[in-house]
Amino acid sequence: MPAKTSKYNGKSFKNPKKGATIVKAAEHVFARKGFQTATVADIAKKARVSEATIYEYFSSKEELLFAIPAETIRQYQEKNREILPYIRGAANKLRFLIHRHLALYADNPDYATVVMLILKGNPNFLKTESYQIVQSSARNYTEVIEEGMKNNEFRSDIEPHLIRAMIWGTIEHLVTRKSLLGKPEDLAELTDDICNTIFSGLTPQQGASPIQVDVRVHSSE
Repeated sequence: MPAKTSKYNGKSFKNPKKGATIVKAAEHVFARKGFQTATVADIAKKARVSEATIYEYFSSKEELLFAIPAETIRQYQEKNREILPYIRGAANKLRFLIHRHLALYADNPDYATVVMLILKGNPNFLKTESYQIVQSSARNYTEVIEEGMKNNEFRSDIEPHLIRAMIWGTIEHLVTRKSLLGKPEDLAELTDDICNTIFSGLTPQQGASPIQVDVRVHSSE
């Protein structure tokens, strides 16, 4: 029987447990020391393996960096796809996605620091399989917004990709502040505030009358 493998950014590990240990150690070290300052020796020490072992799994420090989001995002996306069909209504689905998005970073602070402060500034990350998985999770948002437009939960004149960008931009700004300043203290607690603000612009205004302005010019003579 062939050995079980696990994939990190397209790489298959014959020893998934050891591969996962190395990736988690790298996440921890990069979050605290930064990518440029951290060394493979630092990661090997944290993972309790030799530097040679790390190079058996990854050809470079950058390749190891790009492997960090692969499994986390894959599991996150699989769970989203598993649960979304059982949620009724686009607004409820969007609230679920926003909460899950915030909780992902709140529950994984080292991961949040690596993604927001290191990966987002690396253009080579855009060429990786990990980034493609991130894009797949982003499509969940546009699909839900489009669903809401079709069933009249959301306005029909909105641009789904723009709304998604607004939501992601807000979340990423908050997560970056959390990584740098430690605030806001509870990211997931902000779900309702974000949803209420976004939904106020998405929801059709029933029976809203157009604003009429009556301008009268009075002579001073």
